[in-house]
Amino acid sequence: MQNKYLICILGPTASGKTKLAIEAANYFDTEIISTDSRQFYKEMTIGTAKPTPEELAQAKHHFIDTLSVKDKYSAGQFEHDALEKIAELHKTKDVVVLAGGSGLYINAILFGIDPFPEISKETRAKVVNIYKEGGIEALKNELRKLDPEHYITVDLDNHRRLMRALEVCFASGSTYSSFRKQEAKARNFKVIKIAYDRDREKLYERINRRVEIMIAQGLEEEVKALIPHKDAYALNTIGYKELFPYLEGEISLEEAVELIKRNSRRYAKRQITWFGNDKEISWISPSIETKNLMELIKLEMK
Repeated sequence: MQNKYLICILGPTASGKTKLAIEAANYFDTEIISTDSRQFYKEMTIGTAKPTPEELAQAKHHFIDTLSVKDKYSAGQFEHDALEKIAELHKTKDVVVLAGGSGLYINAILFGIDPFPEISKETRAKVVNIYKEGGIEALKNELRKLDPEHYITVDLDNHRRLMRALEVCFASGSTYSSFRKQEAKARNFKVIKIAYDRDREKLYERINRRVEIMIAQGLEEEVKALIPHKDAYALNTIGYKELFPYLEGEISLEEAVELIKRNSRRYAKRQITWFGNDKEISWISPSIETKNLMELIKLEMK
């Protein structure tokens, strides 16, 4: 199986991963594994910037529209399911394409999920109490003290992820980061990683424009239909969590849209930091011709 490859199309939100992944899949006559953890959910389409029906018709995608927001699904389950699908595809294809920006789910495929400690009811209650008494700022302050490395890359607007990290810190007496540095599991395919190296300000412009397009496409109506499930884990997501307060009359639509843009840019900044630490990624100019890029990838496969 050492002549089998996983080409990973990585990078921050709005950098152009979908288009590049489809081009790579068509060039190598293969299929795409999506690692966007919110595109799993069939009720979340506009706000997750899923590939359009036309794009999905151009190349077969896996792990898009496979779940409901009511379903529970872990990164560990994804590791099992994705590796099973990759192995199945590798039976007839030398290359499989991976695309996405969700670091935890990318690492699940490439390295495996680390064995985190069991969390007791007492530890969980301790973290819940911190949140109840001091809100999300108290969670941030505690994590900054206990695990400054994870603090830099975690979604600071996602209280559930902050709470999870603190639970691990308290339960283990160590940092959450340390559990993500365990020995990688062996994989029977070779990995090639590429990403578009976009100018930061131009990327932010793309993000702002994408949000405006989402609103024009009907994001408000999509989120309105999800109000009965607004406490679901999947919906604590940029593009959704900002619109719930608007729909409940707490802020204006203009304020909600600006929050989505701001939070999306902040998320992209964290992604850039995370991917920037990966020395295996080849950063490619967006102006490169597709054929030339595919030839470069083929050279890496020799």
